[in-house]
Amino acid sequence: MAYFVTGATGFIGKRLVQKLLNEKRGTIYVLTRSGSKKKLNQLIKQWGGGDRIVPVTGDLSRNKLGVSAAKLKELKGNIKHFYHLAAIYDLSASAEAQETANIEGTRNAIQLAEAIEAGCFHHTSSIAAAGTYSGVFREDMFEEAEGLGHPYFRTKHDSEGIVRKECDIPWRVYRPGVVVGDSKTGEMDKIDGPYYLFKSLQKLRNNMPKWMPLVGLEGGTWNIVPVDFVVDAMTYISHQRGLNGQCFHLTEDNPRRIGEVINIFADAAHAPQMTMRINAKMFSFIPSYIVSGVAEIPPVQRFINAISNDLGIPADLLKFVNHPTRFDNRETRKILKGTGIKAPDIKDYAWRLWDYWERNMDPDLFIDRSLGGRISGKVVMVTGASSGIGEATALRLAEAGGKVVIVARNADKLKATAEKMKKVGGEAYIYTCDISDLDDCDRLAEQVNKDLGGIDILINNAGRSIRRSVALSFDRFHDYERTMQLNYFGCLRLTMGFLPKMIEKRGGHVINISSIGVLSYSPRFSAYVASKAALDAFSQCAASEFSSDNIRFTTINMPLVRTPMIAPTKMYNHVPTYTPEEAADLVAEAIIKRPKRIATRLGTTASVMHSLAPKLTEVVLNTAFTLFPDSAAARGEKSDKAAAVSAEQMAFAQLTRGIHW
Repeated sequence: MAYFVTGATGFIGKRLVQKLLNEKRGTIYVLTRSGSKKKLNQLIKQWGGGDRIVPVTGDLSRNKLGVSAAKLKELKGNIKHFYHLAAIYDLSASAEAQETANIEGTRNAIQLAEAIEAGCFHHTSSIAAAGTYSGVFREDMFEEAEGLGHPYFRTKHDSEGIVRKECDIPWRVYRPGVVVGDSKTGEMDKIDGPYYLFKSLQKLRNNMPKWMPLVGLEGGTWNIVPVDFVVDAMTYISHQRGLNGQCFHLTEDNPRRIGEVINIFADAAHAPQMTMRINAKMFSFIPSYIVSGVAEIPPVQRFINAISNDLGIPADLLKFVNHPTRFDNRETRKILKGTGIKAPDIKDYAWRLWDYWERNMDPDLFIDRSLGGRISGKVVMVTGASSGIGEATALRLAEAGGKVVIVARNADKLKATAEKMKKVGGEAYIYTCDISDLDDCDRLAEQVNKDLGGIDILINNAGRSIRRSVALSFDRFHDYERTMQLNYFGCLRLTMGFLPKMIEKRGGHVINISSIGVLSYSPRFSAYVASKAALDAFSQCAASEFSSDNIRFTTINMPLVRTPMIAPTKMYNHVPTYTPEEAADLVAEAIIKRPKRIATRLGTTASVMHSLAPKLTEVVLNTAFTLFPDSAAARGEKSDKAAAVSAEQMAFAQLTRGIHW
């Protein structure tokens, strides 16, 4: 007995071949494209089939699958069972691709099966062939299918129709449900069906406790079957006599509704579940033309696409939330009775599917999240790179193999930074500039754009901090002008100088080193915080304008870092601070993840406290204001008599590590 299998390297196909080999059924001929021979050879080693596996070169899109005349002669009269599994099982595939593979591919496979006089043509269809039939779809039903507008449903139905109407040799049709991974190992080869929801569940788990009750949607039934059941059932049924010309539903006996399925996977993921589920049919009173019309509005369309891309959910999947079809499988159950072959309850193996997905298929596993991967081939500019955070960041980028433009006022200090960068294998480009001088900012942008063709990532790090209470600033208005000139206007001018090139290249990233003070509103830093808050506000506005140009803005609310900038306040020598290297880690995180904002937990907590309990927060900050006096420099004195730190001050600083006091 010999077999012919199309789609043998596919998810179901390779397991069917393994099953046939294990049962020592005979020689197995497998269709393979000329470019897939390497993949097939690897599978043959895994199967352990040896000379029982015979590759046949061909193509699904060609007449008789493109099999040569010599091979046709060899196969003629020798094939007992012809399994046709090659097809596209993907809602998101293009209509053209599905028509070629599912419809023409099936017709070409039938031509080959007839030419070699195969004993029986076994066609793997899908429950999608029923379309969106409202009610129970039996195994003997076909023409009754409804709602075949979607190309996946239509091509599955039409390809099955070709078998029924055009196949001149005996045939059998198998309609599996939504095929998921192996119920014993969880193994799966692609994200499809319920797997599209896994990323959403993962995000919920990472951001909410499992006991958090959620409100979600309920919909139609979702008939899910594991691949091992499908293969076992197909193999057994295909070898039983007297079943030609029939269709078999390889489905669950008691399928669950979508809301139940999601909760089962949520439990497997240790994510919160939907305690209350609103039936999506409640919204069916809205005319479809209104729904589709609203969905076509550009802002709505972009919002849907953004959410869809972020969660990895095809927009088409949402159309089938209320899928109305239920599938009767009583004839298949009769045939399988007593064999032990039965679709297991999804609740019993969902955890295996989840575990395999998270360990092997989670899209995040395949993203290059290294700093080197993100900046490879890109030009990164760091201002204020001669010391502190800027120097540490430049070195970190150099270690990652970056092409780094370092900027500061002092050329000698920049050369020293460049030497350190070269020692770790980095590429440094030195440019001097006084960021507080707007004309100098214009000159720098013009020169860098000319020399390097623009930059890809701008890190606005150069800044000035002034720690002085408002009461000591009545006659020092220039403090506010100086900080605003450098921290806001200088950064803004530089950003505007490089944005045109970023727009031209359809991509870019602006990272602004802000302050935790913008979240905590630290006393004595009114000049500094106001200037950083202005830059934050600009970034929020600009991000909305340049989102469609793939230009991102990230604000880092940097905690207190031990740099030369804080040296005038001697008290900081005795309180806990972040190191420049820790600050550089935050910058690296911003480059890799490109978030809207990066802040420490303490900074986020301070911001929340200002919103929830503003008066209480004001009392706490006033306590800190009285506890930590102005420095000698702020008072205009030569020595700092308050350099010694009391136990009370140290305890308060320890509790609020990173906040400027």
